[in-house]
Amino acid sequence: MVTHKETEVLHQNSSCSKRETKSIATLCDLISQDKILSSRGNLITKVSSLCIDSRKAIKGCLFFAIEGQNTNGAFYIEEAIDRGAIGVVTEIPLSNHYPVPFVQVRDVRSVLSSASTNFSNNPDQEIQLIGVTGTNGKTTVSILTKHLFSSNQPSEKTAVIGTVNYDLGTRVIPSTRTTPEAHDLCELLKSAISTGCTRAVMEVSSHGICQQRTSNLNFKTAVFLNLTPEHLDFHSDMEEYYNVKKNFITGISNPRPKNAIINLDDDYGKRLFSEIPEGINKIGFGEDQDSHFRARHIQYKSTSTLFELEYPDGVIEINSPMIGRFNVQNVLASLAVGWVEGFNVFEMASQLSYFKGSPGRLENVNEGQKFSVFVDYAHTSDALRNILSVLREVTDGRLLLVFGCGGDRDHKKRPLMTSAAQEYCDYVWATADNPRSEPLDSIFTHMKDGVQLPDHIKFVKDRRRAISLAIEDAKPNDCLIIAGKGHETYQEVNNTIIAFDDRRVTRELLHIKSNFNGSQYQ
Repeated sequence: MVTHKETEVLHQNSSCSKRETKSIATLCDLISQDKILSSRGNLITKVSSLCIDSRKAIKGCLFFAIEGQNTNGAFYIEEAIDRGAIGVVTEIPLSNHYPVPFVQVRDVRSVLSSASTNFSNNPDQEIQLIGVTGTNGKTTVSILTKHLFSSNQPSEKTAVIGTVNYDLGTRVIPSTRTTPEAHDLCELLKSAISTGCTRAVMEVSSHGICQQRTSNLNFKTAVFLNLTPEHLDFHSDMEEYYNVKKNFITGISNPRPKNAIINLDDDYGKRLFSEIPEGINKIGFGEDQDSHFRARHIQYKSTSTLFELEYPDGVIEINSPMIGRFNVQNVLASLAVGWVEGFNVFEMASQLSYFKGSPGRLENVNEGQKFSVFVDYAHTSDALRNILSVLREVTDGRLLLVFGCGGDRDHKKRPLMTSAAQEYCDYVWATADNPRSEPLDSIFTHMKDGVQLPDHIKFVKDRRRAISLAIEDAKPNDCLIIAGKGHETYQEVNNTIIAFDDRRVTRELLHIKSNFNGSQYQ
């Protein structure tokens, strides 16, 4: 209940019930009355921006004090005010000594989400949103979907917001997280709209769903790819992880999407398909006989994959430059998205051969060597198995692997990744990924629990050294996969960001080997 005189005056002011212009935002414009538990101060104070990090607070911003896993934004209210915040939104009552207005609410993240769309004038009403969720494949499906849209309708721009970067139509900026915080996300959508984008394909992470970063946005289409063990340091178990994804697809955590596109080859996908409520147009894809977009007669080759696509409008031949069963599913998902968006499937299929792939996803590093080298983002046991099983089938020589496990994350997946590595590979170099604040010896201890063939694995703390040893050992017709970091251009060690790009480092080491051997790879 609002009790202070300033707030009583606020309710008498007509600007609280109706904004005078869209360019003016006040606290009462942004936060609906039914979400306010208590408040103090002048709530018609104008807001210039929204902020959740006190270090980024600027003059005129509204600071949302969010409780996180490691700290609480309430600890930094004074810093935010010192930097220029003109108001504070919090879940706890504040003392009277704070010199700015404050609003107490029950759920700060929920209020941030609605305030963000209000502040940005509901960008989801001006751009069609396509959300892609699942453990693996989100990046490839998002980037491939944009490629298919852009190739077949070049006059209309499509934005992509995801793990690799934020492509806003006329400019591309580095990604800070897969699904941005609500206020950042709305600003990105506004920027995409301003450059002429009519659609945005977004990767939607389970963290993003749980933290309500997308809860106030209306998605036209929601895509579910798969679910495998991951983020179990954040989710209590797989059932909770599944329900988070389900909440997004079915419209429990956000406005109900018009279309739900589901992978029926995935056990969780099949379950989810049966639980989609009436009113949502649901489309299944996969090899499953009930799929609306079904792959038949698949032929896997070393540089391409061929299959027949059976879909509601007929049957066509697909020749994809992406290898592996998981990429068949990725192609099916993107084609299904295009189909519900009104694109011609045959025309989209004809553009597949021009797709250059996603950065750090089975990215080929070729400097003239007589063995294959790929860099991939695989950082779960399931993703690693997918990649390794494909390369095992098309490799004439040995299959070699460099990989690591991230620090400060679920340690239960570490022995599973080691086991998967040794199941398919002739030799493995286990090394650092992003140790973060965790000692590498601790990470290695967990990884060693999955060792089955001790003579076929070596633990090397320095990642560059591990890659160097693998390249030195590689022979003609071998295949080397460097997994875990993919597109990333850094390592996080002791909470410090260090420049490190697997692709760049690999090219440098390949050149060193070439020069050492008289410009002839051995």
